[in-house]
Amino acid sequence: MPFVVVENCIRCKYTDCVEVCPVDCFHEGPNFLVIDPDECIDCTLCEPECPAKAIYPEDDVPAGQENFIALNAELAKEWPVITTRKDPLPDAAEWDGRTGKLPELKR
Repeated sequence: MPFVVVENCIRCKYTDCVEVCPVDCFHEGPNFLVIDPDECIDCTLCEPECPAKAIYPEDDVPAGQENFIALNAELAKEWPVITTRKDPLPDAAEWDGRTGKLPELKR
């Protein structure tokens, strides 16, 4: 069961999670990260590293955010792999915890 990055990552993009991933399954977009479900080995290392609490096992994705399962799979095919931690987006703290951020997603 792969892990999924959900809405709270949008406009935050903390990358603490990518450094602990042993299989390099994270992909980076302009203001969001995704996990490639075909590469994720369900090791659980990334979930506790996310300051925004935006990573969930596929079966535990919060209600109303199930669309992020397909979105992660789709964007992982388009975006490059990220393996090194970067600074979060400059206004990440302001966006952390907000809801309704899907329209803010940049592809």
